[in-house]
Amino acid sequence: MAKREELIVGLDIGTTKIAAVVGELTDDGLNVIGVGTHPSSGLKKGVVVNIDSTVASIKHAIEEAEHMAGVEISSVYVGIAGAHIKGLNSHGVVAVKGKEVRELDVQEVIKHARAVAIPLDREIIHVLPQEYIVDGQDGIREPIGMSGVRLEAKVHLVTAAVTSAQNIVKCCNRCDLHVADIVLEPLASSHAVLDEEEKELGVALIDIGGGTTDIAVFYEGAIVHTTVLAVGGHQLTNDIAVGLRTPRGDAERLKHRHGCAMSALIADSDTIEVPSVGGRAPMVVPRRMLTEIIEPRVEEIFSLVRHELEKAGFHELLGSGAVVTGGTSLLDGMPDLAAQVLDMPVRRGLPKGVGGLVDMVGSPAFATGVGLVQYGARTHGHVAQRESDNAYGKFRRRIATWLGEIF
Repeated sequence: MAKREELIVGLDIGTTKIAAVVGELTDDGLNVIGVGTHPSSGLKKGVVVNIDSTVASIKHAIEEAEHMAGVEISSVYVGIAGAHIKGLNSHGVVAVKGKEVRELDVQEVIKHARAVAIPLDREIIHVLPQEYIVDGQDGIREPIGMSGVRLEAKVHLVTAAVTSAQNIVKCCNRCDLHVADIVLEPLASSHAVLDEEEKELGVALIDIGGGTTDIAVFYEGAIVHTTVLAVGGHQLTNDIAVGLRTPRGDAERLKHRHGCAMSALIADSDTIEVPSVGGRAPMVVPRRMLTEIIEPRVEEIFSLVRHELEKAGFHELLGSGAVVTGGTSLLDGMPDLAAQVLDMPVRRGLPKGVGGLVDMVGSPAFATGVGLVQYGARTHGHVAQRESDNAYGKFRRRIATWLGEIF
């Protein structure tokens, strides 16, 4: 059994499914050693609407992951999404003490940058540095140790509704789980599916889940825009259920087995069997009929994404184009239709950068779960390093005090 401090667990509480991914930090990197999933019925458009149902689903997913990994899970990194998520850019300025930028100066400028007026019913869940500016010199990623008298920071703030975040924490606590951090889902997914080169050139990450479509825009290596659209794969399922007069469960299965986002990719001779309601006999219909129901809705989703990118002013800056991920992105033809609507190169994003049970988490449906583990691994290392630095700093100050008293 792995040591508890070496384990990092990502918990993706989605509208369609709950996924728990257990990662183990080793000398060779990050290995996935356990995965647990369970259908989700307590969320609507990324927001908890039934705590008891959500708690039951989380317990099932966690138990499955524990059994596979052979460990006991007590702490998790949890994803958050929903239309209540808002992102904004901010700026802070401080005078450098001692003419050399120290960690305390960086902490102070970040504190100034996050001091923005937000409603009482919202809270800041992320402060993401974009760049630092020292005495007018911009584009600085790591200012500590640089000489200067004026330090500025440009950051991206992500805010969420207090009650939505509290309900997620409450669900985890009722499963006897400690929430190590709440992480914006597209930020987590970006760790799993994006390359550093893409982030430098400019890329839009489009994570299409069951209830929401999450967007994160990266430019010059930093996140510059985030938003969540309240549309996703559930809208496709509803359209299929109504259009083909079939139960929702069967509509979901038809979407996964035979769905396609572009009718041009479907042969005229292809047919599918559609279950009927009320005990009627199943119907045999052309597969193209299913695709003609799906295609307009997918076009609408990407049209909303393009509008969001144009409104934010980043559509023309995305040198790497876009990356689509999430369970709904598995539909055939999804990247092709996205490329047409967005007018840019588009690829499907698969989780990478981990070892172990790669075959189980290699699907876009696990991008957020794997990303949460990778986010936790980076945070874990950063916190450990920071604690070490602080301990070393205290030790140096104590020695200096002793020497001062002696001499």
